Amino acid sequence: MIHAPPVGRPPDSEDRSAPRGEMITRTLAMPADANPHGDIFGGWVLGQMDVAGGLAAAFRAKGRVATVAVTGMAFHKPVLVGDVVACHADLERVGTTSVTVHVEVWVLRGGAAARRIKVTEGVFTYVALDDEGQKRPVPPE
Repeated sequence: MIHAPPVGRPPDSEDRSAPRGEMITRTLAMPADANPHGDIFGGWVLGQMDVAGGLAAAFRAKGRVATVAVTGMAFHKPVLVGDVVACHADLERVGTTSVTVHVEVWVLRGGAAARRIKVTEGVFTYVALDDEGQKRPVPPE
């Protein structure tokens, strides 16, 4: 099990469902990652998701992993400058040499009266690698 710092659920959440999986990363969306209208680039969000999914996969694989596929991506709402971006990961499948992780991104928006909003989700598949960069088996739990 991966342990992340707790985050409280604000009472005024826009999306009443809970995030799927454990929070793996949390960061602040900054102006350097946005277009002139203040929307954060999708590639930046995708990169954050890959980091979170990779951490979850590496923990389960007990070592190095590499991304081999991203499927089922859905951008539901924009991420804005100033949003606190939290990536949640849930293991979907553990294969012989791979780990598949469902990653959701939720943001806290609005400062002190923050609302929690689900903005995107996708499925990432990682392959376990040895020290030479070759596939290796994922050890049993």
